[in-house]
Amino acid sequence: MDHQTSGQLSQPNHASSYQWLSFAYQGLTEIPYETILTQTDTLEVLDLSYNLLDDSYWNPVLLGHLEKLSTLILDCNSYTSHVKFPFMPSVTTLCINKNKINNLPVFVEEVRKKFPGIKILSMMNNEAAPSYFNGGSLTQYIDYRQYVISQIPGLEILDDTEVMEKERLQARKTYRLHQSSHSGRKRKNNSSRKLANMRKKSNTVI
Repeated sequence: MDHQTSGQLSQPNHASSYQWLSFAYQGLTEIPYETILTQTDTLEVLDLSYNLLDDSYWNPVLLGHLEKLSTLILDCNSYTSHVKFPFMPSVTTLCINKNKINNLPVFVEEVRKKFPGIKILSMMNNEAAPSYFNGGSLTQYIDYRQYVISQIPGLEILDDTEVMEKERLQARKTYRLHQSSHSGRKRKNNSSRKLANMRKKSNTVI
């Protein structure tokens, strides 16, 4: 879902006012809040793709005022895994293709917490999203999808591919196995420590 736009700002019409707003291909180094925040009650789609935006210019408080925003497009910028979003329950689609995201767990946790209603996530051409197109193997691609799907259960489309029920079940199973394995190692370590302590006490001369 590599979003392409004309780079033009949408104009209001008689039926609605600024439901869609694009700042694509503007060479922006800062988010143009002065214009965006005049549409807090009506804006549904915001396109900031193909600019020079990065974490330094992300103000998490201000975009949180967009109460009706459903789609946020940030393709082809310089956002990293540590970008901080505001809490935006109305957002169902996030496109952040071709940025600088390289830490999948950190980024996915941020998305999961800040966009509880997300259904569509597209993050192709990021280091954290391995695929054939950026040098990733098939195994890496499958592991990537299973991890993201397991962490965001309500996801319906990841990148350009629908999440199938069979894939969702496998992702849950894989995640549970990882959790179970971790818990088992923890219990085993605790038991070993307890046994060592008991032996130590039994050998103590009073």
